[in-house]
Amino acid sequence: MDLLSPALSSLREEREKTSLTDSFYRTRREPSGLPRCDPLTTLPPRLMPATHNSNSESRAPHGGSGLVPSLSLFTTVMIVVGGVIGSGIFRKPGVMAGQVGSTEILLGVWILAGVLTLIGALCIAEISATLPETGGQYAQFDNLYGPFVAYLYGWAVFAVMQTGSIAALAYVFSEYATQFVRLPEITGPAAAFAIHLPFIGDISPLKEIGVKGLATCVILLLTAINYLGTRFGGWVQNIFTIAKISGMAVLFLAAFLLPSGGTLANLRSDNPAVQLQGLALWAAIAAALQGAFWAYDGWNKVTYIAGEVRDPVRNVPRSLVLGMTAVTLIYVSMNIAYAYVLPNEVMSQSKLVAADVAEKCVSGGGKWIALVVMISTFGAANATILASARVYFSMAHRNVFPKVLGVVHPRFHTPAAALIVQALWSIMLLFSGTFDTLTDTLIFVSWFFNAATAYGVIVLRRREPNAHRPYKAPGYPYLPILFVLFAIIYLILTIYYDITSYQAAVAAGRPAIINSALGAFLVGVGIPIYFFYRKRAKSRTDAV
Repeated sequence: MDLLSPALSSLREEREKTSLTDSFYRTRREPSGLPRCDPLTTLPPRLMPATHNSNSESRAPHGGSGLVPSLSLFTTVMIVVGGVIGSGIFRKPGVMAGQVGSTEILLGVWILAGVLTLIGALCIAEISATLPETGGQYAQFDNLYGPFVAYLYGWAVFAVMQTGSIAALAYVFSEYATQFVRLPEITGPAAAFAIHLPFIGDISPLKEIGVKGLATCVILLLTAINYLGTRFGGWVQNIFTIAKISGMAVLFLAAFLLPSGGTLANLRSDNPAVQLQGLALWAAIAAALQGAFWAYDGWNKVTYIAGEVRDPVRNVPRSLVLGMTAVTLIYVSMNIAYAYVLPNEVMSQSKLVAADVAEKCVSGGGKWIALVVMISTFGAANATILASARVYFSMAHRNVFPKVLGVVHPRFHTPAAALIVQALWSIMLLFSGTFDTLTDTLIFVSWFFNAATAYGVIVLRRREPNAHRPYKAPGYPYLPILFVLFAIIYLILTIYYDITSYQAAVAAGRPAIINSALGAFLVGVGIPIYFFYRKRAKSRTDAV
């Protein structure tokens, strides 16, 4: 250990160099019973960050954490766009069209979801500029609301929000890979094997085993890529984001320019089988918004890796605003193209709207769009894997997750253990076979915390009125308040829709689940774990 003392002293000194976030932490009292963990003294020596050349600022580990700020503005924008555009824009429009029964309302839902998501991005951009740190919303919630709320968010990210997204994206990638390769499947009684879990439902781990097996390989491959380095993962993100945007642009142009496309009349078409009014209409809109929010989900991922972004105070807010503006324009444009080619009644019966549009425009276009979907989901899964592991890394450094998750690889400067554990849990969710439920559940949970984030702008401005704010959310306090009010209404309508859907399914003799209740349950499971780590940390403090 004597040989390590100079290196440890040097690293501790570097960690004490003033940054905006570190200053904020030092003026705030430590969470009761949860002393902050110094990763430089708690990690095994062989896993400590390697020393670096102090003359190279761009390669200096951020804040002494060992994570290198290597991501440019362009890459962070690509992470925002690539992390958002996944499977939703290709799979959800058909379901949403059947829920609202009107093309005009459908387009309105996509615009509304985009505007609301952009407002949320503007709010989180201010907080991220004021408090730039790896760990994103987790670290921000710790400052805004204390360690308990921060832990609940971090646990939700691990239990369902991001690991569920990784599993679902890898599954969709593999599902569309069957258009090109034949995957093995289990037949006979073994294929029907299921495990019944009270309240959750039936889990069929052997169903579609070939798809799940390939999806497992995708998760492991992307985890390995990001294990080898953040910059390497960033390059992969840039390539796949540009590729999928290019593919979507080609489909958009084909819909309007080819003679086999659609007509303007389709943009005003209604589905005569869906006639809604009053509360039923608003509940249907809330259900459709759930699908749109799934498509827009992932816009906050760049905040998880703020500590690895060059000049995060400027580039994180810029990437959020630029990225979400681009995504909203892309989504609205794609849905206009869908609606231009397919009337609402036809769209509502389509399982894969983009493939049907491509097939109508060009013979064989269905396979081409399947390739675009594979590129899209591969890139989105990479962005999720790259960003989300930083949350568990940050939690480990605050003594509320196992310390091993705070390990930084000495050579690659990546959160190695957090990436591995994230991959293992994602694979477990993958084999649960409950992806539709996970999708709706994670969106419900996400929007609870999104509302808390928007309200955090108000909390931070009142508590720290003189803090330096390189970026301020426009329309304060009206936009944050509007976002919070909408989130509350949306969550209430979602609960109403879940309960009525559950009652209808039970009456029809079908298995069912209340997705919002499942979300609350999964978050609640983490509460005993929090108090376990809090008690253990307090015991260690008392012993010292």
